[in-house]
Amino acid sequence: MSNVHKDYQGAKLGMWLFLFTEVLLFGGMFVLYAVYLSRYPAEYHSAGKELNAFIGGLNTVVLLISSYFVALAISFLQRGEQKKAIRYTYLTLFMAVLFLVNKAFEWSAKFSHGIYPDSPHLRELPQGESVFYGLYFLMTGLHGLHVIIGGGVMAFVIYKMKKNEVNSTDFVMLENAGLYWHLVDLIWIFLFPLFYLVI
Repeated sequence: MSNVHKDYQGAKLGMWLFLFTEVLLFGGMFVLYAVYLSRYPAEYHSAGKELNAFIGGLNTVVLLISSYFVALAISFLQRGEQKKAIRYTYLTLFMAVLFLVNKAFEWSAKFSHGIYPDSPHLRELPQGESVFYGLYFLMTGLHGLHVIIGGGVMAFVIYKMKKNEVNSTDFVMLENAGLYWHLVDLIWIFLFPLFYLVI
């Protein structure tokens, strides 16, 4: 029993250390964003008005709901309600897909207007706007990659739960997946106002 407890604590500690490196990664980009915002406030404001705040807000709601779903899944699994845990993990995965679909529509609209990394149109814009869009694609793109990874992890955990390898006595894999997903959600909560509500 002590070995199981040790493995659980080790797995949790490993996940927290990993999440700390993710915080450092995005924290560095937030600092970079702030530095350029202080140099180009008017250009940031002008470029930010071109983003679709409705889709950004919708994706914020989607991720908040998904975090609620994964929290429910963990709770149900710990209580031994395997089928409900699987159902809510599926719902979390569905929300991840919905987020990516919304993001794809948003990015495709920008691409159709000639706004994409190193595009001729982007090079014609004032430097501050070009910097804003560069950071927008970098940071939301990296976040989107994290959503894809998180969705893949959720799918793998569902597979493990169906095989009963993740269950009420061994639930750390779903707990860690949930921690990762909450971080993905938290990062977006910062990204949304920085890009879509910039003043």
